[in-house]
Amino acid sequence: MRLVRIAIVNVNTTVGAVRSNVDRALEFTHSAADEGATLIALPEQLIGGYMQEDLVQWRAFVDAQRRELDRFAYETRSLGATSVLGLTVARGSHLYSVAALVHGGKVHGLVPKEKLPTYGVFYENRTLARGAPGLCDDLNGVPFGDLVFDMDFGTVGIEVCEDIWSPDGPMRRRCYAGAEIMVNVSASPFRLGVEATRREIISTRSSDNQCTVVYAALVGANDGLIYDGGGYVAQNGRMLHVAPRYREGFTCVTVDLNRTRRLRAENTTWRMDQETFEEANAARVRHVHHVKVDVPTRGREALRYPGPPHKSFFLPEPSEPRSARTDFCEDLLDALALGIGDYFEKTRAFKTIGVALSGGRDSLLCLMLAHRYLARRFRDDPQAEKRIAEILRAFFMPTRYSSAETRAAAEAAAKELGVPLVISNIDDAFEHELAAAKGMLQPGESVTQLTKQNIQARLRAERMWSWSNSAAGLFLQTSNMSEKAVGYTTIGGDMEGALSVIANVPKTVVNYLLDYLFETTKSEAIRLTLMKPASAELADDMEDERDLMPFPVLDACFALYAGEKMSIPEVVIALRSIFPDENPTQLETWATKFGRLFTQSIYKWVQTPLSLHVGNLDLERERALQLPVVQSTEWT
Repeated sequence: MRLVRIAIVNVNTTVGAVRSNVDRALEFTHSAADEGATLIALPEQLIGGYMQEDLVQWRAFVDAQRRELDRFAYETRSLGATSVLGLTVARGSHLYSVAALVHGGKVHGLVPKEKLPTYGVFYENRTLARGAPGLCDDLNGVPFGDLVFDMDFGTVGIEVCEDIWSPDGPMRRRCYAGAEIMVNVSASPFRLGVEATRREIISTRSSDNQCTVVYAALVGANDGLIYDGGGYVAQNGRMLHVAPRYREGFTCVTVDLNRTRRLRAENTTWRMDQETFEEANAARVRHVHHVKVDVPTRGREALRYPGPPHKSFFLPEPSEPRSARTDFCEDLLDALALGIGDYFEKTRAFKTIGVALSGGRDSLLCLMLAHRYLARRFRDDPQAEKRIAEILRAFFMPTRYSSAETRAAAEAAAKELGVPLVISNIDDAFEHELAAAKGMLQPGESVTQLTKQNIQARLRAERMWSWSNSAAGLFLQTSNMSEKAVGYTTIGGDMEGALSVIANVPKTVVNYLLDYLFETTKSEAIRLTLMKPASAELADDMEDERDLMPFPVLDACFALYAGEKMSIPEVVIALRSIFPDENPTQLETWATKFGRLFTQSIYKWVQTPLSLHVGNLDLERERALQLPVVQSTEWT
């Protein structure tokens, strides 16, 4: 046996907080070493935080990361454990995202990321240079490039995040060059369904390369990006360990590297592939540079063979699987709550959190998400209810159009969650603003119905900002993605706030989450909210779906047009397949209406606040759907 104890460390970092980030990492690294860890994997960009964006253009920021790496090495010098962690380094005029291998008080090598994503939320090619096969250099006395490390327990290869997502990444040649363990340091942001995809990718890569893959992920949120943490250890295609998500800390697992060596010898296909690769790519394999790490690691005599916990090599491990519905809802709720919490804490600009309740679905969900974050933050505090009530505030600002049902729902929500509710009627202010608007018009012009509706929304936003200024409050914007996509929002009104919580959550998903929460909590506030058709209540007898279209159809239009990049005629054809019971002419009318509203509303949604990203199809110009505001639809 050749036993190695592997630790996965998850750290919640803040961009720029180089010392604090390393302090947290050192705390967990020392604890993992105390648990007997031989090899400790930490996340991508651990030192500087992620994403650093154009902040890396400040060379002092990059230099500070290198100093903190040296401090990390010095303060782990006596642990007897090897650590792999991520940072940004400078090499000449270029900047690189690298993984560093640290052992015995020394940085033994820096391996640059080769696959730089510039899709979705990523912009790494904008500022970073990429590594390349065979690259080998010396960076202030430290090997830099396409490296593997010969340790006393085996050969270790390291890589950075996106490198593992490509089948043509560096893992293959480094394994063919002798790496038995591949450590991937990652900061992969959360997206719905990504956890299952990660598992599949990691198991596949460890099988393809007949190696042990260690994957360590960043946890926490920075700006609108959410990192769900966790990590994996997969050996030759078999998942051995899954670290818990959404929390800081570390977990350990012991592996027998002799199993990897044995399976490489037994797998004739892998051996022949290696021989073929070496013949065709001799230079690439030969120039993977081996770094000899002479400092021994801690003794591994006390490690125990990692037999199956349930004592059987042939039977599946007992488990209590959750439903796909529970997994989907809990994952998304956890991600959104984490996004709110880290934005609130890390910006250091806020003391309270405020939600303007309309009595509707969106604002109720946002209030419950903020409460979910606070309940977890204070879960071990005997005065948790008091702490939550001191931070979280709810507001209800009715007019003559607000119904008794929505007021009852708002009151029930505040009571259930134990948060103060302020009711502030805006009818008088509405009359005043309406008169002022009329006074600004020329003869023959008149105030429109839309103006009357928007005045109400803007008054509510104005009062929320006044509260925010007075109470150092984080004003949460509560509009959903479906309404945002077609401009069913008010600039200066319900589009206002410091953070858009559900701006990338479609209305059908909002309804789905509330149905789930009602099933699991029996909340009276949710029951009252769901009893009434969704309505902005800015005029008599308003209903959102009657004004727009059924939300399942709207969301399908968005997915087909913005996601699949179909033309409107193609959308119509697809809708007729998806909704065979709907009138075909009505579907065409709805699709045409969607296309017109979507294009006309781009100028609106580019002005919305920073939003939390939770899917592969998000509606934000900065990090997702980059569409010109000024455009013609003649091409359609």
